[in-house]
Amino acid sequence: MNSNTPSTENSDTELAGDDSTLATPPPRPSLWKDMTTNEDWWAIWCAALLLLIAFAAVWIGQPENLSESVAGSATEEVSSVETTPENAASSLEEADESIETEDTESTEDAGSDQTETKADGEQEEAEEEPYEYASPLKPYLAKPGKWTDNPLDAISSSWQGILGVFLVISALFAFANQMRGKSASAFLAAFPVVFLLATLAYWMSGQSVVKAYNLEYALWALLVGLIISNTIGTPDFLRPAISTEFFIKTGLVLLGAEVLMSRLLALGLPGVFVAWLVTPVVLITTYWFGQKILKIKSKSLNMVISADMSVCGVSAAIATAAACKAKKEELSLSIGLSLGFTVIMMAVMPAVITAMGIDPILGGAWLGGTIDSTGAVAAAGAVLGDEALEVAATVKMIQNILIGVTAFCVAIYWVTFVERDPAGPRIGISEIWYRFPKFVLGFVSMSILFSILYSYMTNGPELINAMIGGSTKTLRGWFFCLAFVSIGLETNFRQLLPQLKGGKPLVLYVCGQSLNLVLTLVVAYLMFKVVFADTVAP
Repeated sequence: MNSNTPSTENSDTELAGDDSTLATPPPRPSLWKDMTTNEDWWAIWCAALLLLIAFAAVWIGQPENLSESVAGSATEEVSSVETTPENAASSLEEADESIETEDTESTEDAGSDQTETKADGEQEEAEEEPYEYASPLKPYLAKPGKWTDNPLDAISSSWQGILGVFLVISALFAFANQMRGKSASAFLAAFPVVFLLATLAYWMSGQSVVKAYNLEYALWALLVGLIISNTIGTPDFLRPAISTEFFIKTGLVLLGAEVLMSRLLALGLPGVFVAWLVTPVVLITTYWFGQKILKIKSKSLNMVISADMSVCGVSAAIATAAACKAKKEELSLSIGLSLGFTVIMMAVMPAVITAMGIDPILGGAWLGGTIDSTGAVAAAGAVLGDEALEVAATVKMIQNILIGVTAFCVAIYWVTFVERDPAGPRIGISEIWYRFPKFVLGFVSMSILFSILYSYMTNGPELINAMIGGSTKTLRGWFFCLAFVSIGLETNFRQLLPQLKGGKPLVLYVCGQSLNLVLTLVVAYLMFKVVFADTVAP
């Protein structure tokens, strides 16, 4: 997970007396306090509230004759494609007669008949179009549209929906920040600028020529943020609204409602093999390589970089740093390497996948297992389409589960083999729960809940599709776009260059990530295209 520098709240590090250079675990809060202050939990609460309101809107606003309209549409659709043997023979005879007649007609008459037939066909197709129920919220939640020559075309018909999104996210996140002990007023003062930058990214991606080259909003959002942070610098007053993790986690919980449980289970098993088989192999190999080949003196630095690169970027680095008592300078170095390569990989890998002709399912699995940040994974997956995003996000969240397990295992290894201090603190099994990314619970819970509603509720498919298509999918896109802008605003290459110029840590990261890329692609191919190919096919 990306972050420029670890904050006091989310870094799992704190100053500890005279030993202030060590990353040490903070006192553990009670479950209630954790659920009312932790960013992961609030991502679940915010997304759940949005889903509740969106579902209530389609439930209350559904027409009384929705069942009849859906049934009638289905009947017409079946009738339009149903052909008996007698009808088929009759159709063939009529077609033969038509061909013979056309041979004797003049070119002008034939052209006239073809025009009339085409018009009749288009009219019949329009009449037979299936009934689709739209959410009452759809006009009030939108993003900039397409445009060719006049930039105002992008917002002329959607300004009301853009304003609606701004008001919803402003109110929701201001409240969440206030409840988490942060300043709601500081967020409200900064958020309009960040939202405007996200709107600009959507607007640029909507230009017809740009869209033809598949330059999606994620690239523009990142670019807008990077230009500001690497030229004039990110103003301090904007920082309360730069909530990369919060935006992306909320968006991913919303995504859970779009991924039906049957689909999640189908992707989950091969995803487990990709995430849980490759990750420990890469982590252990990279740590061994750093110690035996590169001869890196600091074992803690070696371990933090290995975990950062193989598990989940900054979050894994922070958790591992606390487990192996790494110095804060070592943690900062690892985060710097992760930030630099994450930005590069999220921009380059979709282009490489497209150039290699890799399909979205395999491409998404490759992205999910290699890019360090969940936000960057979502960004890269979005460039390849919804199918790739679905697979990439699922694989990444399965991998995120290993954050707690990794920290737990590293802590045991450090106490048992590296430090061997009998008086040192014991590591309990509860460490896994403390390190576990809670927003994953929200993603899975929403997937289960809306899968049940979709399958067993009257008109479930129509209501859920209306909710997603008319509100939550739009909001999810905005959350991702805001996260990409935030990533750009947090990334300053001038600060990262000293860490990327060379040396053993850079060599370690490059070699480890190279192994990760190759091994993940091989295992993803075997799992998604060979072993579970029939299961994961949409």
